[in-house]
Amino acid sequence: MSAIGVIATLTVADGKNEAFEDVFGELVAAVRANEPGNVFYTLTRSRSNPQVYKVLERYVSQDAMNIHGSSDYFKAAGLKLAPCLAGAPELEYLDAL
Repeated sequence: MSAIGVIATLTVADGKNEAFEDVFGELVAAVRANEPGNVFYTLTRSRSNPQVYKVLERYVSQDAMNIHGSSDYFKAAGLKLAPCLAGAPELEYLDAL
């Protein structure tokens, strides 16, 4: 299987940036500690709109990405992040070369 890239775009509600960043920081630490199939998992914030964040992700395989999405810490973070978001995340899947 080939490597997979993901760009997740998340728009955060006004006044929720700090809470969002705190929870996401915990998620990043859990991913890095528990997912050998994750090459990178990085949160970035838009320079033009501070409410828009992009998560840049790369996995060695579809299986590795599935492990990420089904992990208990990912699901728990989703419940904590949901009240911070202004809408549903937008996901773009990429074939890594």
